[in-house]
Amino acid sequence: MLNALEDMMARRARGTEDQNRTGPDAPPSAEHFPTGSGAPRNDPRALEKALGLRVRQLRRQQDLSVADLSAAAGLSTGMLSKIENGQISPSLTSVHSLAQALNVPISALFALAEDRQDCSYVAAGQGVKIERRGTKAGHIYQLLGHLLSGDLAIEPYMITLSADALPYTSFSHSGTELIYMLEGELCYRHGDRSYDLKPGDTLLFDSQAQHGPETMGQGVIRYLSIIVYPRAGNTGG
Repeated sequence: MLNALEDMMARRARGTEDQNRTGPDAPPSAEHFPTGSGAPRNDPRALEKALGLRVRQLRRQQDLSVADLSAAAGLSTGMLSKIENGQISPSLTSVHSLAQALNVPISALFALAEDRQDCSYVAAGQGVKIERRGTKAGHIYQLLGHLLSGDLAIEPYMITLSADALPYTSFSHSGTELIYMLEGELCYRHGDRSYDLKPGDTLLFDSQAQHGPETMGQGVIRYLSIIVYPRAGNTGG
């Protein structure tokens, strides 16, 4: 654990040094590597802020003042204040001292950062079969992953319609859904409109309106469905 954290802190330090370099030998900035996404960029100090927030939480849980904890960890109050506010990247020695002063393992100080970097891996063919409305009519759902954190819930499904599947156009749920056709052809209904879909086609829609396969072509049909909606308590606004 210590070696992994030491490597991580060293990489963070090197990254800060690179960002401060100027001149012709300076590394390319993030602007040189567009992602093609409209999503906001990650906060470059997300790790420091998560660490600082966790230190503050643990300090307050133990009813310690900034002066109390800084003295116990051998840090100045100014240094501790900067750490708690995510303004600096503390050395591994400082992180270790804080963990000892708070009587917690070092990993506990990075708990919030880990929570925000959830990841789900599902091997080929190992998606969990889900029973939903429509499954009895030849609609087979395989859940391809599940994240426990974040403001948004994301449900990626591999949907297979068997050769004897029946139409079902009454699905309705909150959120937004994306369909990407992989195999076969079908006519998919959304609200009062129908769309003929074939492999490679994409359909993105508000999933509160009634929707679902209206007519199916010959043979097995397979498509990817990704449903996104706010988690309970994160409705925005």
